[in-house]
Amino acid sequence: MKTKLVYFFIIFTIFFVACKTDTDTEKTKSIEHSSIKPPIAKKIPEKLEAHDDIRIDNYFWMRLSDKQKNAEIPDAQTQDVLDYLNAENEYKNIAMKHTDSLQKKLFDEMVSRVKKDDASVPYNDNGYSYYTRYEEGLDYALYCRKKLDDTNKEEIILNGPEMAKNHSYFAIGGRSISINNKLLAFGVDTVSRRRYVIQFKNLESGELLSDKLENTSGRAVWANDNKTLFYATKDSITLRQDKIYKHVLGTDQSQDELVFEEKDETFLCFVYKSKSRKYIMIGSDQTLSTEYRYINADTPNGEWKLIQAREKDLEYSVDHYDDHFYIRTNLNAKNFRLVKTPISSTTKENWIDVIPHRENVLLQNFEIFKEHLVIQERVDGLRTIRVMKWNGDNDHYIKFKDPAYVAYPTTNLDFNTNILRYQYSSLTTPTSTIEYNMETKKETILKEQEVLDPNFSKDNYTSERLYATVRDGVKVPISIVYKKGIEISNNTPLLLYSYGSYGSYGSSTEPFFSSNRLSLLDRGFVYAMAHIRGGQEIGRHWYEDGKLLKKKNTFTDFIDCGDFLVSEGYTSPDHMYAMGGSAGGLLMGAIMNMKPELWNGVVAAVPFVDVISTMMDETIPLTTFEFDEWGNPKNKEYYEYMKSYSPYDNVEAKAYPNTLITTGYWDSQVQYWEPAKWIAKLRELKTDDNLLIMDCDMKTGHGGASGRFERYKRTALSYAFMMDLEGMKK
Repeated sequence: MKTKLVYFFIIFTIFFVACKTDTDTEKTKSIEHSSIKPPIAKKIPEKLEAHDDIRIDNYFWMRLSDKQKNAEIPDAQTQDVLDYLNAENEYKNIAMKHTDSLQKKLFDEMVSRVKKDDASVPYNDNGYSYYTRYEEGLDYALYCRKKLDDTNKEEIILNGPEMAKNHSYFAIGGRSISINNKLLAFGVDTVSRRRYVIQFKNLESGELLSDKLENTSGRAVWANDNKTLFYATKDSITLRQDKIYKHVLGTDQSQDELVFEEKDETFLCFVYKSKSRKYIMIGSDQTLSTEYRYINADTPNGEWKLIQAREKDLEYSVDHYDDHFYIRTNLNAKNFRLVKTPISSTTKENWIDVIPHRENVLLQNFEIFKEHLVIQERVDGLRTIRVMKWNGDNDHYIKFKDPAYVAYPTTNLDFNTNILRYQYSSLTTPTSTIEYNMETKKETILKEQEVLDPNFSKDNYTSERLYATVRDGVKVPISIVYKKGIEISNNTPLLLYSYGSYGSYGSSTEPFFSSNRLSLLDRGFVYAMAHIRGGQEIGRHWYEDGKLLKKKNTFTDFIDCGDFLVSEGYTSPDHMYAMGGSAGGLLMGAIMNMKPELWNGVVAAVPFVDVISTMMDETIPLTTFEFDEWGNPKNKEYYEYMKSYSPYDNVEAKAYPNTLITTGYWDSQVQYWEPAKWIAKLRELKTDDNLLIMDCDMKTGHGGASGRFERYKRTALSYAFMMDLEGMKK
């Protein structure tokens, strides 16, 4: 009952302020958050015990099951959680109300820079040209194709705007077309839990088939008979992809044959087709181990054959060319090497080097063409693209000019071509799609991202690559961008961003262009990316030195990069901000606990902050899959190490920076209750009067809003939060 009264008081306060007379308008705009009563969450102590250690979690009650969330009539616990989340949203609204006009201005700026009737660069596949395009005023894409011999006639194969009607969230997953070009399989998610329903469309008649495949990854793989497909389903609780089924068109899903089940809860499974279209592959993947099996795509009822049995710490990935499988592997190669093996003899003793291991070069991926091999490598923290003929001739790297950039091959479905398509971007250069002739080395820019701002020029901005020597002597790269002409001093506002995790996430912090970021740069902000350990920027050791029992390197690297930027005169603690999301949100929580005085403000997006409780609970999505990333707290050594840095468990009575936390009620990656519990505990213990707010989107999940422009509203909120702390009104 007391909790209900607190919520009522918050809502009444907001209603009272909103109903002030016109003469009070200016006062309303300048109202300070310290004069508003924040939500106070009720405390129900929950005793959590492991390894003879006891933790008391006063906010454990905030966790709801999917069943509770989906119930038509909320139970008492569900209603209490909803009341609390809504109260936090209302408090955020009133605390940030004086920035409403700034948020709108920022949102309008971001939208205005984007071409409203934009279209992707078409790619060719099996006699058709495929592309997506937007129509002005619409949030969702049209998925289209044209016959290569009749490019005047457009087919709209999926009408995103029509399909998204009456859905608060809508996302199309994988799209796969049969070999005869007549049938489309596509996934749809209307909840934001990444549990897709695969549907089928006859592209000749336009009709939707009756077949529906529930609870899938969203992707289907066609056999070459145009009627048989393979797809992955998810565990209904953990959402782990654990089974591969075979479906024959015209039959009910209940009749589908289970062809593979991944019973090891630390692995997930998936299915794909080789670029040659000759083989269908099932992969099993764990952070430190993989396994593949295959069948001929012409014989979907055939027997699956194993390539190499799984082994601890053995990773490999597979594609096909001619009479061999080509395999990227870490076997005797920390930074990976490329090998080949005869299709008739696929186990590791038959693997022969194509690109040997190198100590200072990370082999990230490869692309196979009839005449050429393309290698994605990472050297000195930056991606490179290496091109060579199969006989080793004309071995060269594509040259790039920016001090910090990102470049990678994109859609290259055509096997028999000398043209490589790749994308290029830097902190100052909008994303370009480029075709590169691998024989002549001639480049053609097919499209450069349009920035619809008459004042924009990439020459107006400066990019730098710095190196901070951190506390153990390691040099950590920092990529920086700012507008030419701004004064760099200890009064300069600076935003430092990082992610700091690779492993199962597959991500390093890349120096890419963002038109949204111009709203910060044009107002005098410096934007910096810290390429801290935990990613793979400098090689596989960079990742290994930032995980498991070395995870704290990630946090101290980020802090030391911040200290370095202050010592070099780029900013000061009064004007420095930190931002990170998901695993990067864990980074934010840790650096707030470890050195809160270094940051004037922190934006923690969908933050993974309740590390021990989440990793102890194997029913939560991603938990078992990530033991090799974070460790298993059922092991005492990992438990104690996690406890020493887990943001939620280390909140204490002290001053914290101004903080904005974002989350989504339907988030399957980082459940909403982690940030909700965290803000409640921060508010309970912090000793300062700094702003502490949370934006919980009640309709979406980990990736935020699904609409093309709707997601910019949260970006505008984040920017307004920092600008307001800098006294910027417009």
